[in-house]
Amino acid sequence: MIPTYEMFFKLLLGTLLGGIIGFERQTHGRPAGFRTQLLVCVACVLIMMISESYYVQGLNNPLLTRIDPTRLAAGAMTGVGFLGAGVILKTGVSIQGLTTAACIWIVSAIGLAIGAGQYAAGIFGFVITVFSLWVLRIFEKQIPRMIYKYVELVTDETGEEGVITSLFSKRGFEIIKMDYKISFPKKEKSYIFTVSARDGIEMGDVIKDISAFPWAKKLEISS
Repeated sequence: MIPTYEMFFKLLLGTLLGGIIGFERQTHGRPAGFRTQLLVCVACVLIMMISESYYVQGLNNPLLTRIDPTRLAAGAMTGVGFLGAGVILKTGVSIQGLTTAACIWIVSAIGLAIGAGQYAAGIFGFVITVFSLWVLRIFEKQIPRMIYKYVELVTDETGEEGVITSLFSKRGFEIIKMDYKISFPKKEKSYIFTVSARDGIEMGDVIKDISAFPWAKKLEISS
């Protein structure tokens, strides 16, 4: 059996490490914040301790069924996957929450490592996680990246596709996909397309260009 003092130490260490990672998520307004990350880490510590306890009892008492300690750990990671899926949101062409979902996953792994007594692995994994969340965030902002926009443009029957596509190309946007809708009897045309461009290119110039055309009726731009 695990000594009581070691049990308390593992739980407190899991609380500390999970809480620090959760604090970072909380300060950046993410859905799985301080309490969620803390509870996930503590839960994984408990699961691993319980799994090891049953395993040791099975070794000491041949009348008891032996339990593979990795089974409960695998079940914990599966359950954490459902939590991670709950924080991923798709809005238009953009997906949010992947980093937070990955945090829940690594926090659970840290908790399992602490629960198994692998303190060095758990703490080093925690250090790498904090480094990637705090330090690499600064470098990530300096990396040029592509931005994607979801655009819907409604015109009257005189709106021409060639004029619209050349307008976006002139401003540095690449049209990745385009769909069409026509409304009868008004004969309004809807151009629905996805565009990409290098970070730093402004949509304001495109909006000014489109608003100058008399055939433009409605414009919606979302990420």
